[in-house]
Amino acid sequence: MKFSELVRLLDKNGFRLIKQKGCVRYYAKDGCDNLIRVEYHGAKEIPKDTCRAILKSAGIQA
Repeated sequence: MKFSELVRLLDKNGFRLIKQKGCVRYYAKDGCDNLIRVEYHGAKEIPKDTCRAILKSAGIQA
């Protein structure tokens, strides 16, 4: 999955960008205690296991 696809999926599920430090972005959602950390690597694909862990932490089934 590309970074832009992951961000769209997070946005679609109610997450919003709360802060960015360098290439690392943090997303949060009301009612979700987890802070979702996503590292930006340009147009490269996010590794499958990393993407799966991010989605699991966000509570999103993909």
